[in-house]
Amino acid sequence: MLHLELEPVTVGTSGLGKRPGADLALATAILSSTFHQADTSNNYADGESERLLGEAIRGIGGLPEERVVFSKGDQDPVTGAFTGDRMRRSFEESTERLGLETLPLYHLHDPYTISVTDAMAPGGAVDALIRLREQGRIGAIGIAAGRRELVEEYVRTDVFDAVLTHNRYTVVDRSAERILDLATERGMTVFNAAPFGAGILAGDNFRGRTYGYSEPSAEFLAHVDRFRALCAEWGVEPATAALHFSLRDPRIHSTVVGVNSTERLAELERHVQASVDVEFWAALDALGTPPAPPTD
Repeated sequence: MLHLELEPVTVGTSGLGKRPGADLALATAILSSTFHQADTSNNYADGESERLLGEAIRGIGGLPEERVVFSKGDQDPVTGAFTGDRMRRSFEESTERLGLETLPLYHLHDPYTISVTDAMAPGGAVDALIRLREQGRIGAIGIAAGRRELVEEYVRTDVFDAVLTHNRYTVVDRSAERILDLATERGMTVFNAAPFGAGILAGDNFRGRTYGYSEPSAEFLAHVDRFRALCAEWGVEPATAALHFSLRDPRIHSTVVGVNSTERLAELERHVQASVDVEFWAALDALGTPPAPPTD
């Protein structure tokens, strides 16, 4: 368990670094917003997300005591190596970019190039994270990945303090149900990322008919349409309903929502503050079990 009192919403920063000139202002806005938690990664925009957050932190005179930044350790961008040495270098790169000596949470991120056995081996990536935690450089270690069965396997090792699942538990997708249960049984901190399914549930931020960056079935899209029609019937914005679906689950400690502009940051504040009639959830349940999503 992460020894930190978490807020319900964490701002995701995977979009930072893709708009030269505009993203520093967004990074500064995130650090000045009503949201006190930001989530980044060593490999987001080839390190630009961390660099911009670090520049913004220096620009406001240091990270305020009430604010925290979480990051993730990634494979070598050239060789794909995910060794213990690489994990230590990843951490040093992250802290150098951010200008922070310690981090409250550092995840093993998308370990797709190695087996769980290799990751857990003495001197491996997870061992490196454990040693950094023992040294006080990291407050807690987590596993953050998309592939559901892989995440479940890591959770079952009983080594991690936290887990981050994304695009697997939304208002139209319950495939991460087992991850949430396994983590809760172990007293882990749970982050649920991408409650908008990478855009399809985001109302005015609707980006097309993909879900979790994959092409869904006609059956899945029909269910999404029924959800959107239900929202229209109840006068609830789809993004508000999608966010509050995650916020109301007691197994989830914080919901990670990515923002790619100051306008989206303001929208997020509005969605958080909005209220959803309790009877709406009963109407949502009446839609039935969502069909299989296009993710694993």
